[in-house]
Amino acid sequence: MIIMPRRFYDEIVKRAVEGASEEICGLIGGTLKDGTKEVKEIYFLENTDHSKEHFSMNPKEQLEAVKDMRKKGIIPLGNFHSHPESPARPSEEDKRLAYDKEASYMIISLADRDRIVLKSFRITGNASSEEDIKII
Repeated sequence: MIIMPRRFYDEIVKRAVEGASEEICGLIGGTLKDGTKEVKEIYFLENTDHSKEHFSMNPKEQLEAVKDMRKKGIIPLGNFHSHPESPARPSEEDKRLAYDKEASYMIISLADRDRIVLKSFRITGNASSEEDIKII
């Protein structure tokens, strides 16, 4: 289970819509207790690929985000990215690049602008399982 404040959800949706010419991406930080992840901070990072079909996070910005998490006493919980034209499910590339089986991989789909969808997955190898997200 992931608990995410509405303000973070709204900001991710806003940035995804505004930046729909490419995939947006970033990191999520927070706390982990009894299997529940609570999002305390989100970090928008540059997609250095500048593509609407894949993303690479700016390494310098990733390092700065992790340093900020440490300073705030929170931990990296995973990442997020948008799919401007495809469903909210991991692509083959997303699965191939998923390096941490404990991380949450959030995907926001803009394929149907009338029904924007945010989902989160745990990915191990070529298999993915959806995680529950509770927006508060």
